[in-house]
Amino acid sequence: MPPADSSPLTGHVALVTGSSRGIGWAIAQRLGRLGASLSLCARHAEALGEARRTLAERGIDALATPTDVTRPDEVARLVELTLSRFGQIDILVNNAGVAWFGPVHEATEADWDRIIDTNLKAPFLLMRQVVPGMIRRRHGHIIQIASLAAKNAFAGGSIYCASKWGLAGMTYSVAEDLRAHGIRASVICPGSVLTDFSPHSGKDTRKMLQPDDVAHAVEMILLQQPQSFISEVLLRPTEKP
Repeated sequence: MPPADSSPLTGHVALVTGSSRGIGWAIAQRLGRLGASLSLCARHAEALGEARRTLAERGIDALATPTDVTRPDEVARLVELTLSRFGQIDILVNNAGVAWFGPVHEATEADWDRIIDTNLKAPFLLMRQVVPGMIRRRHGHIIQIASLAAKNAFAGGSIYCASKWGLAGMTYSVAEDLRAHGIRASVICPGSVLTDFSPHSGKDTRKMLQPDDVAHAVEMILLQQPQSFISEVLLRPTEKP
């Protein structure tokens, strides 16, 4: 573990969805280094278990629960196991996401359901389970990992943009609902990040955002002084890839 003076999140518990790889994994590692205990979830048990073992080798306390965050019963079980292990949830990072790109008339209803359920319904399900405890403790942070697709339309992005615009809009309203309870809700909108989430054909990957850039934004939000909060971060690469 890092020295105590570099562990400002010691005593805090963070639940990070989609945390076995990519952006979620970078966020989990960053929060663990800052001293937080971690509840990890993802659909793939093997990758999730490897993430937990890696954190354990670094002295970071982590619970790993395979979860389909689109299913209310599995979300309830995830939160129940987290509370049983750690007693509280101080930080919720809704990171899990999926995409489909193409003209809207070529999409199936299944495409729509998969994207909206994962990118928009799942954060609702998680907040519904986690927020009551935050209200009781009058403390909490909710961070949604959206996308610049929440701000910018593009060809082939109709369903994905709808999910991310919806997530951003929901977060702004949630922030108003909860700020009187000492709970801060923020949204991070990164541009293209170098992960296996989507193809990057034609882009210079050396210039793309890295998962740790998003993790840094999460850290910045969490360490903001208590009398204020950062409601939105638009994250772009210095040079266009």
